[in-house]
Amino acid sequence: MAAESVHKVLFEHEGVFIQPSSDEDAITQDLLVSGSLRIIDRDGEIIVEYRPLEDTVDPSNMLCAGKDSSSVVEWTQCPGDRSQQLLETQHSYETEWDMVNAVSFRKKPCTNGEGSMNHSHERSRWAFTFSVGDLRSITVREEGWTFLICKLKDSSSLPALHFHQGGSREFLDNLRRFALLTESLDDETCLLLSTPNKTLSQSFENLLDDNNFGIVHKFRKDPYVTTLGGFSKVTNYLFDALRGAEEQHQRPPEEVADLLGEVIPGLEINQQEEPGFEVITRIDLGTRPQVTRREPLSVEDWAKYQDPEGRMINISQLKQAIFKGGLYHAVRKEAWKFLLGYFPWDSTLEERKALQRTKTDEYFRMKLQWKSVSEEQERRNSRLRDYRSLIEKDVNRTDRTNRFYEGIDNPGLVLLHDILMTYCMFDFDLGYVQGMSDLLSPILYVMENEVDAFWCFVSFMDQMHQNFEEQMQGMKNQLIQLSLLLRLLDLVFWNYLESQDSGYLYFCFRWLLIRFKRELSFQDVLRLWEVMWTGLPCQNFHLLVCCAILDSEKQKIMEENFGFNEILKHINELSMKLDIEEILQKAEGICLQIKGCKDLPHSISGILGFDTNVCGSNAEDSGSPGPRPRQRQDACSNGHLRESSSHNSCSVAFIS
Repeated sequence: MAAESVHKVLFEHEGVFIQPSSDEDAITQDLLVSGSLRIIDRDGEIIVEYRPLEDTVDPSNMLCAGKDSSSVVEWTQCPGDRSQQLLETQHSYETEWDMVNAVSFRKKPCTNGEGSMNHSHERSRWAFTFSVGDLRSITVREEGWTFLICKLKDSSSLPALHFHQGGSREFLDNLRRFALLTESLDDETCLLLSTPNKTLSQSFENLLDDNNFGIVHKFRKDPYVTTLGGFSKVTNYLFDALRGAEEQHQRPPEEVADLLGEVIPGLEINQQEEPGFEVITRIDLGTRPQVTRREPLSVEDWAKYQDPEGRMINISQLKQAIFKGGLYHAVRKEAWKFLLGYFPWDSTLEERKALQRTKTDEYFRMKLQWKSVSEEQERRNSRLRDYRSLIEKDVNRTDRTNRFYEGIDNPGLVLLHDILMTYCMFDFDLGYVQGMSDLLSPILYVMENEVDAFWCFVSFMDQMHQNFEEQMQGMKNQLIQLSLLLRLLDLVFWNYLESQDSGYLYFCFRWLLIRFKRELSFQDVLRLWEVMWTGLPCQNFHLLVCCAILDSEKQKIMEENFGFNEILKHINELSMKLDIEEILQKAEGICLQIKGCKDLPHSISGILGFDTNVCGSNAEDSGSPGPRPRQRQDACSNGHLRESSSHNSCSVAFIS
């Protein structure tokens, strides 16, 4: 016999009830058996296990469902007695919640001893286990409480799991660590499961892992069901396409590419039949200039750019110095407020103090809005409830290895939570979307102040807002623009990616979404962001950062003939291995190379802001390249008044 298996309990929740199926005898078919639900790692196999609790498997102490499914009552008779005594009947849903959570059920003595004799039999009778890999679907229903109906791939039925005391979301959330759950097209209450093999999940889960799995969709209805929205189909098929050869239903990469075009419409770069289509022959960009980086700006250097009243002077020169070398950490707390537009460049020290007082009052008025919401009010506000749930989940896993956020009950985590909740009041239409905690974390780390961090985060979100909007227009535009830039810079490499069904550059999605937050070390993220916030040396400089990384990796990708799967895996494994100074140096060289090109396509000039109408001196001095237009509103507002912006379709063809 094999050695005893090693079990690791990954999730456990008590107070989960099952109701025996209708084919049981007349007594048991109305019983509700209370038990414990667990997710277990058994030698690498993920198992779901249900065990009746010790004091509930004794039939002398069973809970019973009455004729009205909304009532829960106590079963007080011995199994030999066929009569039932209903101690409580016809409870309302709200009363029932109180009863289930607060009422203690007494165990009634049994005279014939049948309960104790059959105790172990009843326990094993209602216990069940199954492998997550055998699970086909989970149907989520509401009936005063949440209950889940699990169906296995062999079509066998399992008792419904009734979560009278909550916990269904946590159960589903833990399942997502080991399986992909996507909403059925035919039934929005049904979640379909697919479980990629271990090799695949290791390479792909960090590209779209659980931490950023729902980043691109606002959790409008149920953050556990509608994760990723339209993208759920893409990620599902990507998982299928990346499965090992042993999988029967492997999807070819070209089919995945077609699905990307279908689910993310607008990524195609039209090459024919497009009005105003720009036909461009292969362009000789010339030699790429060699550039150098400088030392970071020190506290003493920063002080030289202030007049006696505290106004910043020689702003263009200051931004150039920050772009070329970044900032020493001691300067960041003040400098970032200017770079992000929280402090006006021409403000005096006294004006900034007055601004901070005003902004402090405004912040705490908004914070009070969600702080003063009672549990009863929140129970009727599903969006606020979902925002809070998602924030709490994300905060607990954001940069926990950083000293500012590590440990239990860390005050940094409390500030992270409170700022994100307050942002939901500031922009309730957007609310909270997974990934926003990644953008706030470095800002809070630098500011070490709740109010200042909030307003700097607001400014950063003005730039990043479209990345998180439901239609994903910002992400679509950036992927199109990145593809155009790469075609201009290296048509051979772009053609290779296209031949491997990777022309969509979907593997760059996470780079763009949270601006390399998961690709670089924490300190390198600080350096990259402050450089990008200068708005130099061009518009959309982050796209050239992408091009610089790809330029460094293209030789390996092409020489080793990487296919669709290998490209995804390789890009994923670059995380934490990138040299930010080398990347910035190369990206600046690419910018100068393109800018020096004669007869540059208008679409490329527009992307990088080389047109005088796009990139003037005012834009350079703004400190916030391309922020989202917005109007200031009172703290009690439900969000921004947004202006719709037109986007360059960048229709262009390259002829080799």
